[in-house]
Amino acid sequence: MILACQNISKSFGINEILKDISFHIEEKEKVAIVGINGSGKTTLLKIIMGEELPDSGQIVVAKDTTIGYLSQHQDISFDNTIYAEMLDTKKHIIELEASIRQLELDMKHAEGEELERIMENYNRLSSKYDRENGYAYESEVTGVLKGLGFDKADYDRHINTLSGGQKMRIALGRLLLTKPDIIILDEPTNHLDMNSISWLEGFLASYQGSVIIVSHDRYFIDKIATKVIEIDNTKGIVYHGNYTYYSKKRGEIRASMMKAYLNQQAEIKHQEEVIAKLKQFNREKSIKRAESREKMLDKIEVLDKPTEVASEMRLSLTPSVESGNDVLTITALSKSFGNNTLFSNLDMDIKRGEHVALIGGNGTGKTTILKIINRLVAKDEGNIALGSRVKVGYYDQEHQVLSLHKTIFEEISDSYPDLNNTKIRNVLAAFLFTGDDVFKKIGDLSGGERGRVSLAKLMLSPANFLILDEPTNHLDIQSKEILEEAIRNYTGTVLFVSHDRYFINKVSSRIIELKDKQLYNFIGNYDYYESHRDNVYGVADKKANPFTSVSGGSALPANNISTTDNLTQASNNSISGLSSSKEDYLKNKEEQARLRKIANELKKTEARIAEVESLIEKLNDEINDPANATNSHKLGELAAELEKYDTELLELYEKFYELEG
Repeated sequence: MILACQNISKSFGINEILKDISFHIEEKEKVAIVGINGSGKTTLLKIIMGEELPDSGQIVVAKDTTIGYLSQHQDISFDNTIYAEMLDTKKHIIELEASIRQLELDMKHAEGEELERIMENYNRLSSKYDRENGYAYESEVTGVLKGLGFDKADYDRHINTLSGGQKMRIALGRLLLTKPDIIILDEPTNHLDMNSISWLEGFLASYQGSVIIVSHDRYFIDKIATKVIEIDNTKGIVYHGNYTYYSKKRGEIRASMMKAYLNQQAEIKHQEEVIAKLKQFNREKSIKRAESREKMLDKIEVLDKPTEVASEMRLSLTPSVESGNDVLTITALSKSFGNNTLFSNLDMDIKRGEHVALIGGNGTGKTTILKIINRLVAKDEGNIALGSRVKVGYYDQEHQVLSLHKTIFEEISDSYPDLNNTKIRNVLAAFLFTGDDVFKKIGDLSGGERGRVSLAKLMLSPANFLILDEPTNHLDIQSKEILEEAIRNYTGTVLFVSHDRYFINKVSSRIIELKDKQLYNFIGNYDYYESHRDNVYGVADKKANPFTSVSGGSALPANNISTTDNLTQASNNSISGLSSSKEDYLKNKEEQARLRKIANELKKTEARIAEVESLIEKLNDEINDPANATNSHKLGELAAELEKYDTELLELYEKFYELEG
């Protein structure tokens, strides 16, 4: 174990961000921390680095462990050239090399014990130089620079003249070259193109230290991570695998947790109904049983409802009309800016229903092609033709289609007046605008927030040809998944530019790469592209109740008749009296039999009540057993059995009080 987070909790005011987060990292382990925006991922990194203090818990780091950290936002001002700044990370090796050279010179003039001392020192420093890979430090520096997209012509450029994204790449390069025991990176792919991201994947996957990354780049996580830690609803869940494993397992666990939650909620509701029924009987014993059940209910540890993507947040894109088969035809397209020729003589055609990803390095002209199609940039030469009945919906990175003076809600409702408030709010919620967020002015939003508004607006469009420029920028994983599903099920045509390889892999049916001012065509998704691109380029292949007794009886009447005149009458009366007494006797006997039968029924009912209550108590113990908490199948069986016995118990109570009354 090289690092451990032990029961880390953190709140900001009344807002609890992290609660009892625990995990550990082994040497050379590659870990990804994932979660929705605002879940506390960056806060956790800052706590690990000591930049934030936890409210409780601790970070344990193995002795002599070095940690390198690249945050999303940091002040970068290196007063140096690109190459000199990177070379500075190898200063200790350069100094070591200088010491070795000096010792070589000293050997020439030394003798005896002095020579032995110099030789001993020389051997020690040489061994250290070997261990530090001193002979390859220059190639390491140039390799990292090249991997991060800097050419040799860039080496002498002063860092303070670079863009913010380029400076971040320098900061990343410096960190990689220092080779700490643990590398911590917060969204490292934000400022990299595809080639640089691919290079970084290889570097980190083979890195001899441990790596912790926070990223929304799912393809990147898939290639690197051997463990995924998800922060969800303040808690941390550890998955031992890459992103694909995590995504599959998360779905299974979410389904199991949701089933357990719904079963428990149903059981709580059922118990409340039973309690209410017992109280209605208004008998001492039923009230005691109701109180006993209430106490049991109070002891239940109520499960939290697992977070889920609500079904109403699923987006459905439907073209208003179907276009012709030929959607877009480009011939001999050329474009230059001054002396910089982006491309020339390009041909491209897109058919109805295709989902085409346009990829390529930064600055190759991908976004320019989209703008030319949408008549936002003039072409130098060539022809662009849209097919019959083609209606374009365009998402651009600059979000020029938004009205800055409107609120988010007004922007959507004014564009689509037929939509009801619920539909508008559901679509905005899918892109992370909830509650009062929808009443923010567009002009007050960040670039990322405006992007999400533009995307939400486009998703409501009746267009049959969507043109998207980096649609997943600034979206968290949940929103990306919503967008992916919508586009994957979209029957219209899509042309998009994206660096999000997981997104490309999920939604594209064809990939067109703009490389070396030419277009290369791949019929398939990103995985297909990766496995076939070298062939296309001409390079070699790669791979209990008491019972009250009831009794009763009656006395026979005695009649004394002494007069003769009344003999007959007396005789008749005597016969009548005897007959009446017999009738009463028989009735009495029947009544006693009936009462004995009731007594037996009460006794049996009482015994069954005790038996059923014992079974119910046992079932409740099993349901509340933590070992069964995630076994949705078993919980379902137990809940069904419990409901059956609860129903029987209520029937038994009704029968008991009916018999007793």
